[in-house]
Amino acid sequence: MARLKFDALDHYPFCTELQIYTSHINHGNHLDNAQLLTLVSEARLRFIRWLGYDESDVLGLGTVVGDVGAQYLSEGFHGDVLQIEMAPADLSRYGFDVVFRIREKTTQREVARGKVGVVLVDKQARKAAPMPDAVREKLLSV
Repeated sequence: MARLKFDALDHYPFCTELQIYTSHINHGNHLDNAQLLTLVSEARLRFIRWLGYDESDVLGLGTVVGDVGAQYLSEGFHGDVLQIEMAPADLSRYGFDVVFRIREKTTQREVARGKVGVVLVDKQARKAAPMPDAVREKLLSV
């Protein structure tokens, strides 16, 4: 299987910091891959709030994760403070990607890159819904 590879962007308009806790560490004594996705999920929630929305209410629509991919570049360790940078990309009729880059704050060592595919959904019909123009404009403006 070919490895996933994500190129870093020139600019990420959003950045948040999260610390690696004991519960994020696996038997290899480093950041567990599943826990990395937990940290990315928290950062994604903060990113959507930074845009002025809530994951459960983007102008009346909900959000679900359609796909996710990560490229691990180095280990993360207990106590590391991670800077998680995010940007919207690949806007489509029903959603957009949130691309991310994660670096350890002190050394700026890259830990991971990737993307999360966000799908907008009609919560009542439980199916994908077209992105409102106001959301598209907001994403394009950042």
